[in-house]
Amino acid sequence: MKSAQTGFTLIEVMIVVVVIGILAAIAYPSYTEYVQRANRSEGQALLADASARQERYFAQNNVYITNNDDLDKLGLGGKESETGKYNLSVARVDGDGGYTFTAEETFGDTKCGDLTLNALGKKDRSGSVKSIEDCWK
Repeated sequence: MKSAQTGFTLIEVMIVVVVIGILAAIAYPSYTEYVQRANRSEGQALLADASARQERYFAQNNVYITNNDDLDKLGLGGKESETGKYNLSVARVDGDGGYTFTAEETFGDTKCGDLTLNALGKKDRSGSVKSIEDCWK
């Protein structure tokens, strides 16, 4: 009687490993891009909230906050985003409406870099790989 062979051959295992490697090579960059885009939305939300609070502060006090030490007056609850992916700073820049908020990224987003929003609603980024529209999706 012949005994029945059980298990997989080395060739079959290697084919499975190659297929998994190809799938991972395609999926991983897409996944990391998705995660970075999700993290960018946190920075965008931080800038939008800070800008709305800045305009409310201006309506009540007739002056903008243009010093990082005074950011607490806006009632943001801190200078960083909810999960700490971005740190907020403000600067006075003449010619752009009075102030520019910058959300400095802390998670390694080199394609878009830091996100900025000024008093006139102009959006920008410090990275040069992606367009402003792609960074502010």
